[in-house]
Amino acid sequence: MENRDAFLAGIAQQLGRDVRHTPEPLPTLMNNYARTRLTELSIQQRYETFIDIASNVMLTHCELTSEADVAQAALQLCDRYGHAPVIVSGDSRLATLGITPWLQRECQAAVWSSIDSNAPIRQAEQAKIGVVYAEYGLTESGGVVLFSTAEQGCAISLLPESSIFVLRKSAILPRVAQLAQRLHQMAQQGERMPSCINLISGPSSTADIELIKVVGVHGPVNAAYLIIEDC
Repeated sequence: MENRDAFLAGIAQQLGRDVRHTPEPLPTLMNNYARTRLTELSIQQRYETFIDIASNVMLTHCELTSEADVAQAALQLCDRYGHAPVIVSGDSRLATLGITPWLQRECQAAVWSSIDSNAPIRQAEQAKIGVVYAEYGLTESGGVVLFSTAEQGCAISLLPESSIFVLRKSAILPRVAQLAQRLHQMAQQGERMPSCINLISGPSSTADIELIKVVGVHGPVNAAYLIIEDC
């Protein structure tokens, strides 16, 4: 701090101008894509774009179902990926939709519980399929947003061979900027924030070797979006 003025004067002299202590105002932006891109799309258009990117770029299996049929659709996806063993998030919304009791009955599914911190992780390690509730979908990336809570640990969607993400069509947002706005609103309203927020875009993949794409490098080999038609 003692030599600040002399230091800045030396720089200004080399630049051929007077010393400036405050930056010049930023120019007016010609666009604001970070906040506005894809926001012009209707819910149906967002859904169609989301499905296109998720299916063709992220190699995620996508199915649209009604709220009345979502439990049966979840069971059919479990059959697609090996039927059992299955671990289901303890999120009460899955139980309300009938998914949790249906999979418990048909697949003897284990339900994630925060009572014993070790048992659920071991169950997730042994499960072929993990079923979780996704808070949001992101049109731009074809990915989903998961909130980690005591009822829904990261291991449910990370450790099993296949992951099923239950998502409402109305919860598909344009991009991350709108997600940030939702989180800001939650904080302002005093809602408890999740311990971790995960953005997942289908099964992991790489094309580092000879530009050949390999899917399932780490984490689940299969990913499926079970989307509820609610709008």
